[in-house]
Amino acid sequence: MSTPYTIIIGLEVHVQLLTESKMFCGCGTQFGAPPNTQTCPVCIGMPGSLPVINRKAFELSLKTAVALNCQIPRFTKWDRKNYYYPDLPKGYQISQFDLPLSCDGWLEIDTGRRIGIIRAHLEEDAGKSMHDEAAGKADSRIDLNRTGTPLLEIVSQPDLRSPAEAKAYLTELKLLLNYLGVSDCNMQEGSLRVDANINLHVDTPEGKIATPIVEVKNLNSFRAVERALAYETQRQWRVWQETGHQLGDVPKTTYGWDEASQTTRPQRSKEESSDYRYFPDPDLPPVTVTEEEVERVRASLGELPAALRKRLEHTYAVTSYQSDVLVNQGRALVDYFVELSDACGDSKAAANWIQQDVLRWLNDLQIDIGAFPVRPAELAELIGKVRDGAFETSRGREVLGAMIDSGKTLDEAIRSLGIEEVDDSAVVELCRRLVGANPKIVAEVKGGKPKGVGSLIGQAKKENPNVNPNRVRELCLKLIQEGE
Repeated sequence: MSTPYTIIIGLEVHVQLLTESKMFCGCGTQFGAPPNTQTCPVCIGMPGSLPVINRKAFELSLKTAVALNCQIPRFTKWDRKNYYYPDLPKGYQISQFDLPLSCDGWLEIDTGRRIGIIRAHLEEDAGKSMHDEAAGKADSRIDLNRTGTPLLEIVSQPDLRSPAEAKAYLTELKLLLNYLGVSDCNMQEGSLRVDANINLHVDTPEGKIATPIVEVKNLNSFRAVERALAYETQRQWRVWQETGHQLGDVPKTTYGWDEASQTTRPQRSKEESSDYRYFPDPDLPPVTVTEEEVERVRASLGELPAALRKRLEHTYAVTSYQSDVLVNQGRALVDYFVELSDACGDSKAAANWIQQDVLRWLNDLQIDIGAFPVRPAELAELIGKVRDGAFETSRGREVLGAMIDSGKTLDEAIRSLGIEEVDDSAVVELCRRLVGANPKIVAEVKGGKPKGVGSLIGQAKKENPNVNPNRVRELCLKLIQEGE
């Protein structure tokens, strides 16, 4: 059912970069270290300390910006974003304001829509506040280990039109970042954090009316983002019907998502850029980027997820769903599939075996494809035997399990399971005997109930577990028809 409004969503994604040291000092970035053990005079803002740019962080940011189809200015500078918060010891954050390292990009999501990227700029992270209100006693502590960690902020245009589309954008963005190797994107560890801006454009007889924008925080999963935006849509619609407030009537507000109650709750009014009193950081030189550097980065990107999906669908004739599954597991699994498909000459079978069996084994063993004990050439040979009728798929799965559990070769696994190839003449003789011994089943099949042949297959498997059930079905039906 159509709604009398359009949902307008823009996302701010903060990504911690995979560097060994912080943005402007040499402190480590290891997650989980004892509180306040990864700090120095620079990252905690001691007087007289001077920052030095982390070149690796800038290179990773540039790589991401190019992959997001952003324009890369030839000149970018650093700014101080001034505000007070207990986990910001300097009283300001080194960030970028009017001259970010990239702008005006886009990311295509699975619906085919391109979501605009306003900017992707580099800054330093703040520390972490921890609050414990157990036993009715407030206890707040500050851990400054995270202070100064390189942080890339990717700001989308307000182009997203539903909570589901927001989730799709985040899923594709995370996949891209993983392929680029710029971040582990672990939301549980805070390596990827999302703030969502949302309001409604309501259709009225006087035209469209925009409701006040709300920024939603405390989103620790993509499902939480989707749920929070769905709830906030209904809340804003209800509030607009009650108050009629339009954009500009009230300040922009920050709401927090409460996972327990599945609701958003107001936190504070949102500052505008003027409130931060930005000014150029006097301790850091600007950064210049040449066209040659940008092209060198572009050439180093390799095949990114969107292009990889298209290649799998066009070259290997897999479905869009299968290409999604393969690509979303990472480049190493895609390479395994390509090698397997080329080796067995059957891309459909290769995709099915990976989806239905290999991924299940990887999950059960808690390993990645690089540690999978059965290499593509061995699995291709197994697939070939199943395809040629040496044994059925269920027996093939038993063989694969034996190869994984014991490290046996294909032939050794087959022998250990007592699987033997049955001569076709023996299968024909077995089927003749079964058809002759089961006149009631033959009569059912002749009477239009072909499923009755399943009983004959079961009897054949009891006599010889190695017979191929498909071949038994084929021969029994043929013998019954010929008996007419």
